[in-house]
Amino acid sequence: MVTIGSNAQQLPGASNNHVLKGIPVLKSQRLAVLPIDSYDLDSELSVVDRHEYGGDYDTYTFGSWSSHVLANGSGADSDTAFRPHDGRLTLTELGRELPGIMSLVTDNFPLDRLQWVRIFSLRDGILAPHVDFLEFAEPGTRLQIPLRTTDESLHSENDIVYHLRRGEVWKIHTTVPHSVRSSVGTARLSLCLDFTDAEEPVAIRNAIPATEPIRIVERPEPTDAELEELMDSGRDLTPETMRAAFRRFAALHFVRRAHAAASFDWYVEAVRRTGDADMVAKAQAFRAYCIEKRGDGEAFVW
Repeated sequence: MVTIGSNAQQLPGASNNHVLKGIPVLKSQRLAVLPIDSYDLDSELSVVDRHEYGGDYDTYTFGSWSSHVLANGSGADSDTAFRPHDGRLTLTELGRELPGIMSLVTDNFPLDRLQWVRIFSLRDGILAPHVDFLEFAEPGTRLQIPLRTTDESLHSENDIVYHLRRGEVWKIHTTVPHSVRSSVGTARLSLCLDFTDAEEPVAIRNAIPATEPIRIVERPEPTDAELEELMDSGRDLTPETMRAAFRRFAALHFVRRAHAAASFDWYVEAVRRTGDADMVAKAQAFRAYCIEKRGDGEAFVW
């Protein structure tokens, strides 16, 4: 593990897509740290743990991942699929059950551009590397604030793996391949706030000084033997097992120095070793759906 400066603005080349002196650039930014310990959230996090999830994003997710909507444009608990809207931000039934978490939002963030308030839960799971907002004409600003997490819960962005600590406010760079992984045990819960406009800064109130540097995880290079073993596992894939098998390919870039999108390169090559053209086409289509192109409301069918 290595760490870098406590202020995201001090990262070399943080505003662009370059590599400086061989150091990969983290585009996501830690914007602030909130006084999260001043909010009594434990009982409300237990409510989230018990809340049911409709499965809208199961295509991307492996293990136990769920999305819980506290506020959206309609106020309906059943309105869970993210999309930009022109309506007023309205609490859902779940949001009304979580006044402490909603106070964390209203005390510290402006509401005029805020469109969605959600909590993402992840336990012993991983998301397929993906690019957000492909369906929409303009990306917005997505902030994440972990409410409960562990050191083993990690984010990835391109070829970088990093950790979000509890109470840190991160602007996630969602328009490049990125992912998240969490370990077994208690679910990681992360507050997700979606604002209109990707360029306009979000004015955050009541921030406290950061006491910890940003944590970036250093990983060794994958060996040729590891990659060959991974891709050769494709010989045993079937149409019924190929979805579940992708998790192993996505997981590797969290422990070996590789780009998130390489998960799809390895996967497509592995599926080619089945000799099944339909399966290869499905693997290639999954790559396109996750990181290249998809339509509004388009669902991927395995």
